[in-house]
Amino acid sequence: MEQSMTPAESLKLIERMIGQAKRSFSRMSFYFLLWGVLLIAAMIAAYLLRTHGSPGMQGIPWGVAGILGGVIGSIHGAREGRKEEVVNPMDRIVGWVWATFVITMIIMIVCSVKSGMDPGANITLLTGMPTFLTGQIMRFRPLILGGILFWVVGVGMHFTQDAALLVGLYCGAMVFGYIVPGILLKRKEDVLRTA
Repeated sequence: MEQSMTPAESLKLIERMIGQAKRSFSRMSFYFLLWGVLLIAAMIAAYLLRTHGSPGMQGIPWGVAGILGGVIGSIHGAREGRKEEVVNPMDRIVGWVWATFVITMIIMIVCSVKSGMDPGANITLLTGMPTFLTGQIMRFRPLILGGILFWVVGVGMHFTQDAALLVGLYCGAMVFGYIVPGILLKRKEDVLRTA
């Protein structure tokens, strides 16, 4: 026999689910901060290699950043997963959005390199999609604006060949698209933790 919930019980359940979603989403700050820092470092290192006589090695910092970020992110994710009481459906959706991004990005990098093209501008454009969607799912304006910024910067990167300007555009997008939202998410996480 099926029991129905009272309106008060339904409201409590909804409030608990919203609270879990907020706690879960705020823990994403780690990933935005991690990737923001790693990718800025990779861009600067690639620029230095390109401008100081080793352009053939400029892909190495990107590979190192990808491997380092993947390992650190996986370890952190495994630890957080063990602490998590309940897997929120929105966590799964956001996880699949980012998994789809990573798969598409890897394919794009391989195809671009095989064609002799720099994948940077297209990857920056692509980065706008999961950032924007995550912001919409979380209803978190800084990530929504970050996604839009990645699109604008990605387009801008297509129209310049100046290496210093490319570095500035990319690093600016990372700071305002990942690091600033990551810091703001971290603050929310700290508030939720003390509440």
